[in-house]
This record gives sequence, C-alpha cells and structure tokens, in this order.
Amino acid sequence: MTIELNDIRFRYGRVQALDGVDIHLDQGAVGLLGPNGAGKSTLLRILLGFLKPDRGEGRVLGHDIRTEQALIRRRVGYMPENDCFIPGMDAVTFTAYFGELSGMPRQEAMKRAHDVLFYVGLGESRYRALETYSSGMKQRLKLAQAIVHDPKLVFLDEPTSNLDPQGRREILELIRDISSKKDIQVLLSSHILSDIETICPFVVILNKGRVAAQGELQNLRETSFRLFELKVQGGADRFLDRVRALGCKAEATEDMILKIYMPPGLERAILFRAAADEGVQVRQFLKSQTSLEDVFARAVGVD
Repeated sequence: MTIELNDIRFRYGRVQALDGVDIHLDQGAVGLLGPNGAGKSTLLRILLGFLKPDRGEGRVLGHDIRTEQALIRRRVGYMPENDCFIPGMDAVTFTAYFGELSGMPRQEAMKRAHDVLFYVGLGESRYRALETYSSGMKQRLKLAQAIVHDPKLVFLDEPTSNLDPQGRREILELIRDISSKKDIQVLLSSHILSDIETICPFVVILNKGRVAAQGELQNLRETSFRLFELKVQGGADRFLDRVRALGCKAEATEDMILKIYMPPGLERAILFRAAADEGVQVRQFLKSQTSLEDVFARAVGVD
C-alpha cells in the first residue's frame, strides 16, 4: 500500500482542518478534490512530513508519517502550486540541485537533470535563466524537479494552473505517461475537474476535513446516482417539480433536454408515471453517464 492513513486529525487553533481522515491508496493516478477549505493542502503537508497530525496513524511508502519524515521526502516528489525557483539559476542547475537535496550524488543528479529536462520538453532551453521562462515552461520545470530523483510517488498540486489549453494538454499527457509507463504513483490535487477526470481512475473527495467520497470513478458514477436525459412535450416545469418531489435532482438545459439524476432505490418507471400524472408526453428517454462534476456536487452537497 503506497499511502495508508487512519483517523487523521489536525487542528489550526479552533479550526478543525482534518477530522478523522481514512485513506488507503495503491498504484496508479489518484485525484484529490475538495472545495476551498476542505483540507487538501493540510493533507498534502502531512503526507510530506511538514506537519504532524494531532491524532491518527499513517504511512507513506511504508514510512511512518510521524517519525520518518526525512525518509518520506527522499522517496517522494512534490510539485507545489506556487513557484519555487531560485533567481539566477538555469534549469539544469536548479533541477540537479533538487536531485542532490533528495540524496543523489552530484554527478548523478546532473545527469538525471539533463534527462528529465529533455523528457518534459525543456532540453533545448535547459541553460536559460529561470526568470526568462514562460508560465508553461515553469510548470514543466516544477514537474522535472519533482521526478529527477526517480521517486515512487509524486504529489502534484494544481499542475495545470495558469496554463492555456495547449499547455494544459501537454502537461496532462506527461502526467499520464508518468503514472502509466514509469511505475510512479501520482496524487493529483486540482480544482479543474476535467483534468482529474482525464487522468485519474481513482478519486478522493474531501469536504470540511472529512472524506466525502472515495473510490474508482467509474463506480462512484454508478453508485452516486443514475442520470437520464429526456425530451418531453407539454408541462415540462410541472414534470420537473414532480420528480424533484420524488427525491430526484432535475434540471433543464438551454435546448430543453431534461436531465434527471435518480438516487439509488428509485426505479425509472416512476418517471413515466410522473409524466402520465402531469399529462406530459415523453418523446426521448436515454440513460446517460454522470460526470465527475455530478459526483463532486453530490459528495459535497452542492446543488
């Protein structure tokens, strides 16, 4: 097991940042989601050994999060959300420096720095001063320093922030390659749900310091609720009010497709009975796939 957390609690003064978090993660790419203040940053700091939990136990790559923080940081990579650059350095010196901080001999760190900079697409600009880099180049450089020491686990905090669509696609492709071909587990924290949905088959959703949902995304889509799309003739507003009263979430799109989210335990037949009772004709009825946005909204209680 790569990450094992049991009953993790942490408080900043009177603010309970984490309140009984249990997470058990193995290989692959995992998405970490949650609204602002959910506890994502605190959780990452605990996993990296920067903070000690007030209560609970945990291990990262087999190392205790309370007593073996230095060993954890030698074996994991971290791509922070904020810039972490040293003015006046070029990219290869900077990347090699982080390799040395992780325990690599200087010569080996320099060789690996060249390799990973070519891997992330910065080979031709590796001798340029960091302050001349664009936002996209800086994100690639942060990714390079996170993997220079060949870690088994990488924490990525908002890796596509401030990037244009092309830059986002390129970074996501690198992350996908890292997690699928290089035997590195990725924990990706992002507020961009489509990024998580693209890369991560497994998600953890935090809300108010607790785990609101976790599991295979495909399974969460099925267990959270089922989505049906309908087109009706006559009385659409009355029909929507009726199915909401039955416990469904319902909305109408601009092109008048009715999206009905049915919780577990309700059968689709109730939709046809509701339509008949309201004198509404169902002209189209399709079972659709729920998105990560739907799962997230359900988990954190957002309509």
